[in-house]
Amino acid sequence: MTTIFFATDIHGSDICWSKFLNAGKFYGADQLVLGGDMTGKAVIPFIHEGGQNYRVTLLEQVFNITTEEELTDLKKRVRSRGYYPYMTNPDEIAELEKDPERVSKIFLQEVLKVVQQWMDLADKKLEGTGMKVFCSPGNDDMDEVDEIILSSKHVLLVEGKVSSLDGHEMIASGWSNITPWATHREEDENQLAVRYEAMISQLKDPRNSIFNIHVPPFKSGLDEAPELDKDLRPVLAGNSMIPVGSKALRTAIEKTQPLISLHGHIHEGRGSTRIGKTLCINPGSMYEQGTLLGAIVKLGKNKIENYVLTTG
Repeated sequence: MTTIFFATDIHGSDICWSKFLNAGKFYGADQLVLGGDMTGKAVIPFIHEGGQNYRVTLLEQVFNITTEEELTDLKKRVRSRGYYPYMTNPDEIAELEKDPERVSKIFLQEVLKVVQQWMDLADKKLEGTGMKVFCSPGNDDMDEVDEIILSSKHVLLVEGKVSSLDGHEMIASGWSNITPWATHREEDENQLAVRYEAMISQLKDPRNSIFNIHVPPFKSGLDEAPELDKDLRPVLAGNSMIPVGSKALRTAIEKTQPLISLHGHIHEGRGSTRIGKTLCINPGSMYEQGTLLGAIVKLGKNKIENYVLTTG
């Protein structure tokens, strides 16, 4: 029997990454599977105002820092929410307001710095455990992340590959169908269909396989997200929900009928369902609260022994 722990969409949260690395031992899992969107979404300027004084705006709230202890605490709070603290000053802020390209470079620099820290932490914590992290970056993760993951001994970059998990084959992809946000890894449904088929065709035992696909299947109940108007604002204050998953993936699942299919992408889509004989799971995401949502799945030969959605 194989036990895996699956989590996704941790979006740069240090506390969620640490919890994820500890989850194998805590839940008695054999291997760790990380879905897409591991990086954060924003840099938070810490503006130096002389001495030990800094001004920081976090979630529209202004913090005036006057001590080293307050500075350390707020940096930790920012990182726990998945954002990146950036030490700066009023002069640089004025320059950055005129130079969006430099802002993008700073964001990339801070993201990659944290990803490297995460890989170092994984190699330290997982040494001697026999556990690996099977990782496929998601649509919000820039291409440069891949090279850093490749340098890790215990985190495996499995995008587009067939991996072996103790008798079960797993395909993995972090690419999504087209979103309103023009993210790093998204493509139309025809391209996704080709991507999935390239992996599925390599499976020796498709019905005993695991799909680790970031985007959920269309109209699965795991892909309900707020409808947006032409200005990308939520319709009916976010109360109008529509399916936004991949039609190509749904077709692939219906045709292949893998044992289990693991998803993320839609943070509100926590739950499980079946498409034919395939169990589909989206554990959801609450990374901004520092809460790691996940799923423990126990796999037997050609069957799922049991599964449970976790909160920790």
